[in-house]
Amino acid sequence: MDLVRLYTRALSQLSSEKALAVTLALASVAIGFVQLAEPILLGRVVDALSRGEAAFPTIGLWAALGLFGILASVVVAVFADRLAHRRHLAAMADAFERAITLPQGYHASRGSGAVVRSLLQGTDSLFWLWLGAMREQVTAVAGVVMLVPAAIHMDPRMAAILGVLAVAYIAMNALVMRKTKAGQANVERYNSAVYGRVGDVIGNVTVVQSFARLRAETDAMRAVMSDLLAAQYPVLTWWGILTVLQRAAATITMVAVFATGAVLAGRGELSVGEIVSFVGFASLLIAKLDQISGFVTAMHRRAPIMRAYFALLDERDEISERPGAQPLPPVKGDVRYEGVSFRFPDTEQGVFDLTLNAKPGQTVALVGPTGSGKSTTASLLMRLRNPEAGRVLIDGHDITGVTLASVRQQIAVVFQDAGLFNRSIGDNIAVGRPGATMAEVEHAARMAEAHDFIARKPEGYGFVIGERGVALSGGERQRIAIARAILKDAPILVLDEATSALDAETEARIKRALDRLRAGRTTFIIAHRLSTVANADEILVLDQGRIVERGRFAELAAGKGLFARMVSEGGFTIPKAVDGEPQKDMAISAG
Repeated sequence: MDLVRLYTRALSQLSSEKALAVTLALASVAIGFVQLAEPILLGRVVDALSRGEAAFPTIGLWAALGLFGILASVVVAVFADRLAHRRHLAAMADAFERAITLPQGYHASRGSGAVVRSLLQGTDSLFWLWLGAMREQVTAVAGVVMLVPAAIHMDPRMAAILGVLAVAYIAMNALVMRKTKAGQANVERYNSAVYGRVGDVIGNVTVVQSFARLRAETDAMRAVMSDLLAAQYPVLTWWGILTVLQRAAATITMVAVFATGAVLAGRGELSVGEIVSFVGFASLLIAKLDQISGFVTAMHRRAPIMRAYFALLDERDEISERPGAQPLPPVKGDVRYEGVSFRFPDTEQGVFDLTLNAKPGQTVALVGPTGSGKSTTASLLMRLRNPEAGRVLIDGHDITGVTLASVRQQIAVVFQDAGLFNRSIGDNIAVGRPGATMAEVEHAARMAEAHDFIARKPEGYGFVIGERGVALSGGERQRIAIARAILKDAPILVLDEATSALDAETEARIKRALDRLRAGRTTFIIAHRLSTVANADEILVLDQGRIVERGRFAELAAGKGLFARMVSEGGFTIPKAVDGEPQKDMAISAG
């Protein structure tokens, strides 16, 4: 029944073009009727010729039905293909849209390779199912259903032989499916492991090469593939046995039809034409049962990946909009956390009872040890997570009560990892504001001190930077990310360790660009270097998810709390004037 539900759900994906799908199904039934009529007409022609009667009226009817069947076949062949291709791309788009809306935790737990496999192979399997159903399976099932009463009407004894064949096919398929159900699930698990490992290794190919892990990773992949083969062999053996049994049953059936027909014809109870019709029935039934059996077999094999596809569609998104949510109106950037708490599932990590207020244009720095909750605090503002208690407000609006897109449109983010696409420099900057003119893109790049190095690249803004911006240096990637944020021109800014791991000269350029970007914006800095927090209006020190200290740089560094220890352990000097540039670059724990 699980397979039937899966098949039904797959077919329900055609509901948006229901009229065409029903028309194609009716055409397929008509083809099945014509295929069934052919052995009956052949038998009548043989009887007419053996009796010396006129056979041309029957031949004419046969020709007319054949022409009708050809036309129906053309309709099915052309329009089924087009329908299946349209729905294939639509299903892929739906799954893609679903995948990119799911939280980071989902992708982290599944792995990008497994998600991509579910999306691509899942939709490929749906395409195969739709095309197979419309082109062959409806015709096959209709032919078998119509064959039963026709055969019984002609001769119940001969029909019984065909009935035994049908029952044998059903029993053999049911047995093999039951024997391979668990094995097929194991095969799918190992397939996912292979895809997951490929995605993991290819995504970190620089590490693999740098640490000379080519042989180790290849051997590990071969081991996973060996496990996959070990799981596949028993399944393949059972399907091989099924093929042999089906061939044996078909051969026995044909022999039984001829033998029984000969006996009945000798008694005068069956004509030669009727024997010919039953031979045609047997051939047709064997062909249709083979089609149905092959389809069911393939469906059984593809079931796990189709379930993974539907599981992707059904995955519950923890970040959803309330019914009737309205867009957030243009805001000034007043951000308030009121007793906000969030705990990661099955852990003690998270943030607890956060209360803070960033006025429009103010800069708030978040510092603390690794895992203290800095990034989680920022993700709650961007609604990448929802608080379990308390609320986050922007200009007095609870952000859980407005649309997701409108919240995120008010926030620009510069990440430590710039997050660039394998597209041109211009396209990457324009991510900040789709539809921006080239002049606006260039202005943003100049503000980010990126225009000069872009102009030196082949094709300038049209230069394709490779996957994750591999063709650019770290500083160049960061300036592209800053240009993107400048172009977005949002009233709220989040800087997630945006100046870490850079040389002094590059950091100076980026700091100037960030200062321009911060001007007039409410800014949250997840801090790594002192130069980004020394002038903050307020520094929040987090530890184990709680704000343990807050204040300006000088008072916190002069105290005896966690912040002072972090400064002291780093061997840093306190700047004489926190309103100006610090005397010395001071690294603050990133987390």
